[in-house]
Amino acid sequence: MTEAATPLWEVFIRARNGLSHKHAGSIHAADAELALQAARDVYTRRGEGQSVWVVRSSDIVASDPVDKDMMFEPAESKIYRHPTFYEIPEDVGNM
Repeated sequence: MTEAATPLWEVFIRARNGLSHKHAGSIHAADAELALQAARDVYTRRGEGQSVWVVRSSDIVASDPVDKDMMFEPAESKIYRHPTFYEIPEDVGNM
């Protein structure tokens, strides 16, 4: 089999209602339905999931590690993100 015949899918599982889905791993499958079945078989064998999402890996847009500095520049140079220069009126009390 080639990569084109069995695309890669990323698997996300929600353990309980109210929690967010977390990445559990990857799986190869021909289509979305088979990917869901395979993800259920591989990643929820012990009943750890309430919900399973599969997303074709080629549909995920990710940042390039080369752009790390630009993407994740520390916020210290962006003072508007930390409005510590405001004086809080005494009437406000503890915040």
